Amino acid sequence: MSLTIGVDVGGTKIAAGVVDEHGTIIEMLKRPTPAANAAGTIDVISDAIKELLARYEVEAIGVGAAGYVDESRSAVLFAPNLAWRHYPVARQVEDRTGRPVVVENDANAAAWAEAVHGAGRGHDHLVLITIGTGIGAGIVLNGELYRGRWGMAGEPGHYRVVPDGRLCGCGNRGCWEQYASGSALVAEARDFARRSPGAAVRLLQLGGGSPEGITGLEVTTAAREGDAAALRCFEIVGRWLGQGLADLAAILDPSCFVLGGGVSDAGDLLLGQAREAFDGGLTGGQYRSHATVVLAELGSSAGIIGAADLARRR
Repeated sequence: MSLTIGVDVGGTKIAAGVVDEHGTIIEMLKRPTPAANAAGTIDVISDAIKELLARYEVEAIGVGAAGYVDESRSAVLFAPNLAWRHYPVARQVEDRTGRPVVVENDANAAAWAEAVHGAGRGHDHLVLITIGTGIGAGIVLNGELYRGRWGMAGEPGHYRVVPDGRLCGCGNRGCWEQYASGSALVAEARDFARRSPGAAVRLLQLGGGSPEGITGLEVTTAAREGDAAALRCFEIVGRWLGQGLADLAAILDPSCFVLGGGVSDAGDLLLGQAREAFDGGLTGGQYRSHATVVLAELGSSAGIIGAADLARRR
């Protein structure tokens, strides 16, 4: 049985798992991330890997991290939630563990996992959209992970859909993730509660009486109860999401969009609106095949599974 280790490096936690060739995680460890300490993060990753190596015969290691990874898949050029800047992650982990290491963007790793072992099985042209605080993406074309010339493809959350629109954390205005992310859902709900508190009674109850107390969980809970204000927020965000998918389809023409990330846990509350807007906004939609739009299957394990599989195929 071929075993590899996948590591998912986040701003608050590091998860490392031993994965077999079928995408099954045999054992997983979690550790806090010393995000402000570049070398310390490598130490935590390496220690977790060495603990797993003591129990399993592993051929290679894949490390997934949110950020820009160079074209050689060895260094992290910039990670917004970590201290890595042009940091030689592969070499550092290889020196400590004695195994070959592949580094990949976390959304790319998750997209690969969904394509090989998850909701995108059977599709050679697939786009994973992760909907959380922002929007991430991974692209698989012709059965291969598409990384672009310098390894930085897959950031559609920052194409601009509203000229001079909402200010984004990237420094630009009007980015897609300002209208179709978890942050956008919360912003819509809070804004509605401020403007029309009488129509947002349930949202305000769940938020402790204040618009600032409303989070994504409260919006989802209220929507599942049938609250009109919460359902309206999902309708707005779902419409923006579907329109963005239609734009991506015009460029990439995938056969499948997979929706992952925390907001996708809302399921049909988001999926139905996104599908409807996608079908209505697809250029030449009456004359072409429409991509399927489905929910991810692998959840928070996708990054580990994908990184491990990419290491196996290095």
